Amino acid sequence: MFKKKEKKAEDPNKIGAGNLILWSCNGVSVQIQVLVLGYLTVYCTNALGLDAALVGTLLMASKIIDSISDILAGYVVDRTNTRWGRGRPYDFMIIGLWFTTWLLYSVPTQFSLVVKCVWIVVCYALCQSFFKTFLTAAGNPYMVRAFNNNQKYIKLGSWGAMFCVVFIMIFNVTFPMLYAPIINDASGWSRMVGYLAVPLAIIGLLRFFFIKEKYDVDTGGGEKASLKDVATVFRTNKNIFPIAMVQLVVGMGGIFSSTVLSYYFLYIVGNVSISGMISMFQVIAMLSLAFYPVILRKISVKHLIQWSLYGAIAYGLLNFFAVDNFPMLCVAGVIVGFVSLPASYMFNMLIIDCADYNEWKLGPRLEGSMTAITGFANKLGSALGTFVVGVLLSWAGFNGTLDVQPDSAIMMIRLCYSLVPMAFYLIAGLSLNFFKLDKIRPEMNAALAEKRAKYAKTADTEE
Repeated sequence: MFKKKEKKAEDPNKIGAGNLILWSCNGVSVQIQVLVLGYLTVYCTNALGLDAALVGTLLMASKIIDSISDILAGYVVDRTNTRWGRGRPYDFMIIGLWFTTWLLYSVPTQFSLVVKCVWIVVCYALCQSFFKTFLTAAGNPYMVRAFNNNQKYIKLGSWGAMFCVVFIMIFNVTFPMLYAPIINDASGWSRMVGYLAVPLAIIGLLRFFFIKEKYDVDTGGGEKASLKDVATVFRTNKNIFPIAMVQLVVGMGGIFSSTVLSYYFLYIVGNVSISGMISMFQVIAMLSLAFYPVILRKISVKHLIQWSLYGAIAYGLLNFFAVDNFPMLCVAGVIVGFVSLPASYMFNMLIIDCADYNEWKLGPRLEGSMTAITGFANKLGSALGTFVVGVLLSWAGFNGTLDVQPDSAIMMIRLCYSLVPMAFYLIAGLSLNFFKLDKIRPEMNAALAEKRAKYAKTADTEE
């Protein structure tokens, strides 16, 4: 008689390559949309002929509206209970996100200045304040109900990020080559963004159709959050403030470097089409993502993000002294990869920690509201950064219709691409010293495990 082979126990931390790719497709779409919007200032100044300070003011107004809408979106998501789940239904927002992104790059040139300004503000508000806001607020509620495992979250954030970064790198290399010949052609921008919008909207929808919300993580039985619950967060969960501060400051630093990138390569390096080549060298930093699950067994997510942000010192100094030295700019590109990757792809873990704390102390987890609060801070920082960049460039004498910029504008572009974002990243790193959940996580996890076990036992008894 042959002995029956015992079935191997399934690894509870396993995601599967298919689920990882399908989940990450939404991130690819959203991240590329963010990168496309990073060229909006260049489009407005060079293709539409608008003043840089005016563009900065318009985008700041739009982003302030955008940041305010985050709080409302988080509250709505936390009160959502459908047969598809809590966060999953909002994935359809990706369609509106890309449609309004295309509209932003399709301003009719025959319109008056006032109408152009209104068009930009309204389209930006719809794009970011409605579609992007709900999509972002629903991300964490969707994830914790689809996977329900801390190790899976880390893998989604690290290995999923590697999948995303490959496509982001391809975009960063090819997009400058595509827009360089049409940088002053408004209709060319519209066609180019339109060609991107359709396939990326479809890609962003894939996870809705294949990844379901399977887990009930609400020990309150899925009760809808109230405004009182959200207000209580600000009094009870003080850890949300330092991570919101990080998002605000990182938002400002990121908008400086991304907005000025095209200007830097156009007017200082002298070839905007090669600006994306920097991304090719970020592959070196991208490889570190594969080791995040191992690294995070030794150190906390907080320290990984914090120590990486301190690397901005080398990034800022290299970029400032590089001027048009392409090899030095490439080295700085590698460093900024190490600086930005943890903050970009591991930050959700800190938000989930705050949601765990809410469940422990308050009852409702409020992942949507937690995400919304930090999203509000990031967008507010982005709004302030956009405004300040526009004002600084205009004050320094920048004029998008000129082929040669004055020395004052050149120096301002250099500063905004190097030392200014460096300062913001350092402030963000220091802000994480006030995040204290690392110290109480063992106690919190034990209490939550006991609370969930009691809830599951009660639910079984009632059935």
